Amino acid sequence: MGMILVVDDEPDLRYLLRLFFTRAGHQVAEAGNGATALASVHEAPPDLVVTDMMMPVMGGVELIRRLHDDPATAAIPILAVSGDWQLAADADAVLAKPYRRAELLAAVDGLLQKGREGQ
Repeated sequence: MGMILVVDDEPDLRYLLRLFFTRAGHQVAEAGNGATALASVHEAPPDLVVTDMMMPVMGGVELIRRLHDDPATAAIPILAVSGDWQLAADADAVLAKPYRRAELLAAVDGLLQKGREGQ
């Protein structure tokens, strides 16, 4: 299983995602915005970043750009989950809110597998 960084400004959504992912056997770290997520990624790189797009301080668009631009983090797969999914064009995969738990877990498993194959 993998280490997933969940980035969302809504504590209830972070809690729900943590529940889904830990029940599926993954480890989970959380961040409430892109700036906190970026610092977390550099301290302990996750196997996957699951991010919302619309957040204060630093949104998902800027987070994705910075992760892709840094050679140390460019290979980390990114799943964007957002009501405004068009903003997430640079993510490796996108799920529009609302999404089903099964499709979320399938997207996560696919990205984790793809990330392992690319290493």
